[in-house]
Amino acid sequence: MPAKFDYFIVFAEMRTGSNFLEANLNALPGVTSYGEAFNPHFIGGPKYSEILNISQEARDRDPLSLLAAIREVPGTLGGFRYFHDHDPRILGHALSDPSCAKIILTRNPLDSYVSWKIARTTKQWKLTNVKKRRNAKTRFDGPEFLGHVESTQTFQVTLLNTLQKAGQTAFYMAYEDLQSVEILNGLATWLGVDGRLNELDQSLTRQNPEPVEAKVSNPREMAKALAELDRFNLTRTPNFEPRRGPAVPGYVLGSETPLMFMPVRGGPEAEVQQWMAAIDDVPVGNLTSGANQKTIRHWMRERPEHRRFTVLRHPLARAHSVFCRQILGTEQGSYLRIRRLLRDYHKIPLPTEAPDESYSKDGHRAAFEAFLGFLRQNLAGQTSIRVDGTWGSQTETLAGFAGFALPDMVLREDEMPTQLPALARQLGRTDAPVPKIAPDDTPYALADIYDADLEQACAEIYQRDYIQFGFTAWSAP
Repeated sequence: MPAKFDYFIVFAEMRTGSNFLEANLNALPGVTSYGEAFNPHFIGGPKYSEILNISQEARDRDPLSLLAAIREVPGTLGGFRYFHDHDPRILGHALSDPSCAKIILTRNPLDSYVSWKIARTTKQWKLTNVKKRRNAKTRFDGPEFLGHVESTQTFQVTLLNTLQKAGQTAFYMAYEDLQSVEILNGLATWLGVDGRLNELDQSLTRQNPEPVEAKVSNPREMAKALAELDRFNLTRTPNFEPRRGPAVPGYVLGSETPLMFMPVRGGPEAEVQQWMAAIDDVPVGNLTSGANQKTIRHWMRERPEHRRFTVLRHPLARAHSVFCRQILGTEQGSYLRIRRLLRDYHKIPLPTEAPDESYSKDGHRAAFEAFLGFLRQNLAGQTSIRVDGTWGSQTETLAGFAGFALPDMVLREDEMPTQLPALARQLGRTDAPVPKIAPDDTPYALADIYDADLEQACAEIYQRDYIQFGFTAWSAP
């Protein structure tokens, strides 16, 4: 009888029980799961350097070669775990392949979020000996949790809709199902393998069995934040409710003046928020952010005169700002793991540590030009690194806004000094200040390295942004 599937993929997220599921899959004769085979930061797991004689570097060059190796091991049904930020080149290929068995593992998002926060604090991601368990409480962060739910449900919706369109189905499992030998053996039946489990794998132990309220240091604040969610749909499989448009928790509401700022990441976010606070003569901290759709819709209904706006930045200036803030530096907020990948695997000439006096202007230009080369590949789906919101196209960001609410006004950064006060005057604020101009990037400003070649490279990468928004060659403000 021919095999039912050639390989399998476990779709999960951190702290959903995927390690435990993998341990039990590996306990089935004839089944092998190769860990996080397509995690862009390592291959299989942090302690491995290769899978089936394929190195991480070789995998990044040709991910399908590793996929072929996994599916072609004789006498074994091979597979791997896949999280939403793993190599996107594998996702479409696996989802469209009916010979790939899709296992979708979900967990209550609050439980997985709190577990993730505790693991980050204790640095204990697996527990094999309960005597070595590290106890800790964590602080619940409402906006961070909303972001966690949004990214998780967006990925789940992608899986659901893609499988629906392909006429395929998946084997759905909840975190609680992992304690049932019968369900795990049902999975084995569905996979078409002969092996069965007599008992659960005992090598891993649940790390935080207490009620969720006992795991956080601010349970009252958590309860207040959760009251804003539609809790009756939170545990729906395969995705979480309420469904949110992209970046909704990032919207910023005025303290008194009914303005809603819909930020495009990588743009002049700080300067706009400072201006919004100055209008009402309050600290920036008095502005409201981290809200969900329910809260924002209520805010809009209560203020029918409100205005929504966003601010675009020239694509070259935006790419340079992101490069300096998130990639070149090593301070808080920078993408240290992606930085290491860009330096080690993509050979971008970044300094080992933060730039010092030895970091020259010519070296900066060379590194930024190489970063633009990476962006070209990344936005074309040719790298294992996620397309981050800070460098994704602004056209796509605005298209995402449309799923919730369209901005009344779309400004370019150089229009801020005239158009933002004019916007405030529409709401009766005739005394609105002029917003500040964003400071130059450091350690070198774009003006220090700008030339036609950089402009041309950026225009080719962000062609839609240049066309959609009428951007021309960048010029210093």
